[in-house]
Parts: sequence; C-alpha cells; structure tokens
Amino acid sequence: MLTVAEVERIALLARLALSDDEKVRYSRQLSAILDYAAQLAELDVEDIPPTASVLSIHNVMRDGDKAVAGLSRADALHNAPETDGASFVVQATFDDEG
Repeated sequence: MLTVAEVERIALLARLALSDDEKVRYSRQLSAILDYAAQLAELDVEDIPPTASVLSIHNVMRDGDKAVAGLSRADALHNAPETDGASFVVQATFDDEG
C-alpha cells in the first residue's frame, strides 16, 4: 500500500495541493489501482495476438449517407467581394518584396 508520504511526493511532482483527507483517500485509491495493475501483469497473454481494437469492424455510414453535388462554382462565388471568374481573389499574405 502506498504511504501518505509517497502520495505527498507524487502530489509535489504533479504540483497538486492536497488536504490531509485527500492524501489518505488517494493513498487507498492509488494502492487499489496499483494492486489491480499487478494482477493484470500476472496474466499469461503469450498466446493472445495484438489487437488494434476489441470492437468488431463495421461500416459507420448510414443508408441515407450518399454523396451529393455541392455548390456550383457560380453559386460559391456569388457573394464574394472579388473574384476572377473562377476563384476568390484575396490579398496576398506574403509578397516578393519581403
């Protein structure tokens, strides 16, 4: 079990200010987490292949998700302050002078 002193050291490293009650509570909670991790470390996983996900692979597209046409070029440029007929015209961010 982690001691209160060890929790204080961890809190110092993490820049956490803990009350005395929190130190005692975190001592118990962190010890439980470490005990569980130790149990997991004892498991024989030699014959278990690496897995990217435990979830089955399935298509996330809904039936109604179909590609549709977007805006026409004319509609996209309609309210632009300035165009050259095919593109938006904007002020250059960098110029050749700089």
